[in-house]
Amino acid sequence: MTALLEVRDLSAGYGDHEILRGLSLRLEAGELVAVIGPNGAGKTTLLKALAGLVPPRAGRIALQGADITGAGTRRIVESGLCYVPQEANVFPSLSVWENLTIGAWTAGRSLAERAGAVVRLFPILAERRRAQAGTLSGGERQMLAMGMALMVEPRVLLLDEPSAGLAPALQRLVFDRIREINARGLGILLVEQNAREWLAQCRGA
Repeated sequence: MTALLEVRDLSAGYGDHEILRGLSLRLEAGELVAVIGPNGAGKTTLLKALAGLVPPRAGRIALQGADITGAGTRRIVESGLCYVPQEANVFPSLSVWENLTIGAWTAGRSLAERAGAVVRLFPILAERRRAQAGTLSGGERQMLAMGMALMVEPRVLLLDEPSAGLAPALQRLVFDRIREINARGLGILLVEQNAREWLAQCRGA
């Protein structure tokens, strides 16, 4: 059976430094998979390679059987794979609504329909829609970044340490929203240092 996302023998790195060597994984439709490890283990490099930001040196990346290895970021996003980085994941000088609008450039449904679905998931974004994204709290910014990705209506969501730097209460809120997104059928691959929490989350997925 064809996986939603399949990575085979992936190698990638920067300059003379090979960070990933022979990495393979599968993500099925509606599955939540966490990649856990310390700083420097190559977690972010993996997500960037999948998103087209770091060129693979070897291996194959397939999205629902279609080869996207080395494809440009635009084609990858249009194919249904969206990456939410840990930092620099919103446009701070633009409003919340403008950020969401930027995230809507590939999907087929109307802007109002997509935005409505996002703000039902993250009501705070409706309350802060006119606020500059740079004035949001860490948790609000993370929700906006995920909301921008969801505006594209992806099949796979890549999340880079979504709980980093958040207070425990906000971490729980973000965890709950990720589980809710996943329960709607979206495949999620995330990287985290919070091993205990995400092992529990993935067992319950």
